[in-house]
Amino acid sequence: MVRTQAFTFTTIPYLRISASATMGAMKIYSRISVSTLSVLFLVAGAMAKAPRAAAQTGSVQFVARVTPSGGEDEPVRTLPFYLLSKSYADIEKEAEAASPAANQDKFIDALDVSKELKAWMKTNHRVSLSGEDFTKMLKADDIMNVPEFFAAYTERMVGDHTAGFPTPKYKIEDRTKDPAKYDRLVIEYHDAIRAFVIADPGSKDGLDLGLEEVNPGHKWDMVKAKNAAELNRETADLARGKYLVARAETDMQGQGALRGIPPGNYWLGTLNIEAVAGDARERWDVPVTVRAGQPSYLTLTNINAVKPAHTVAP
Repeated sequence: MVRTQAFTFTTIPYLRISASATMGAMKIYSRISVSTLSVLFLVAGAMAKAPRAAAQTGSVQFVARVTPSGGEDEPVRTLPFYLLSKSYADIEKEAEAASPAANQDKFIDALDVSKELKAWMKTNHRVSLSGEDFTKMLKADDIMNVPEFFAAYTERMVGDHTAGFPTPKYKIEDRTKDPAKYDRLVIEYHDAIRAFVIADPGSKDGLDLGLEEVNPGHKWDMVKAKNAAELNRETADLARGKYLVARAETDMQGQGALRGIPPGNYWLGTLNIEAVAGDARERWDVPVTVRAGQPSYLTLTNINAVKPAHTVAP
């Protein structure tokens, strides 16, 4: 007997298959489209913000030229210029306050000289005992009251056999034999020398030659030089570390530019670096205002360079 095996067929409508495939494709496409649009929006936003960011900053464009004596102006080539948020002069004051200069009175106190000479130095704020300016400032009382000055003056006058210069009438042995006579003759001798100095101020010339062994001027110059070098370094370090906004180096035409600078008041300069042309040595610390979306122009010359510092007391 032949058995018949039954088969069951399940039919899926074509339209259902087609519809499912279409919906899946649409979902995938939708996700891709959203991602693409998101990227496009981000790019567009960044591009829109870029002009606004540029408009919120400014720039500084400058040219630097130096003119030596009797020559033509020359471009300041390949020199670094610094834009600071504080003037270099004020930064130097800040550094000096943090590291005070050497104290002249303390220096004088440590010297191995007479108390009268120390008092004269402090009163006159001077430790250098040489030069024409020094001898001219000496008064007769200074020569008579400061042992070092008196010895240098009398030794020079006696050694030169200056005509009319007083000679002492006292004798050393009179100090013990007749003290009253000795003291009287010493006073007379000193009074005569005082009168001679007043009558002939030019006789002080060359007095400083006899003070070379006690003159502390060279030592004080070394102390000041060391102090100035330390202050110079500390000021430059403070400017570069705390107040630096931007830096640019000039080209062969002496031109430079600083871009992307926030609006505000600044100072453009060379710190402690000098631009050299012949006998001219210039540096700058010039104020400049930066405005949003605008360039600020500066011309740096000998005229607006930093003026030399006042001479420090000798």
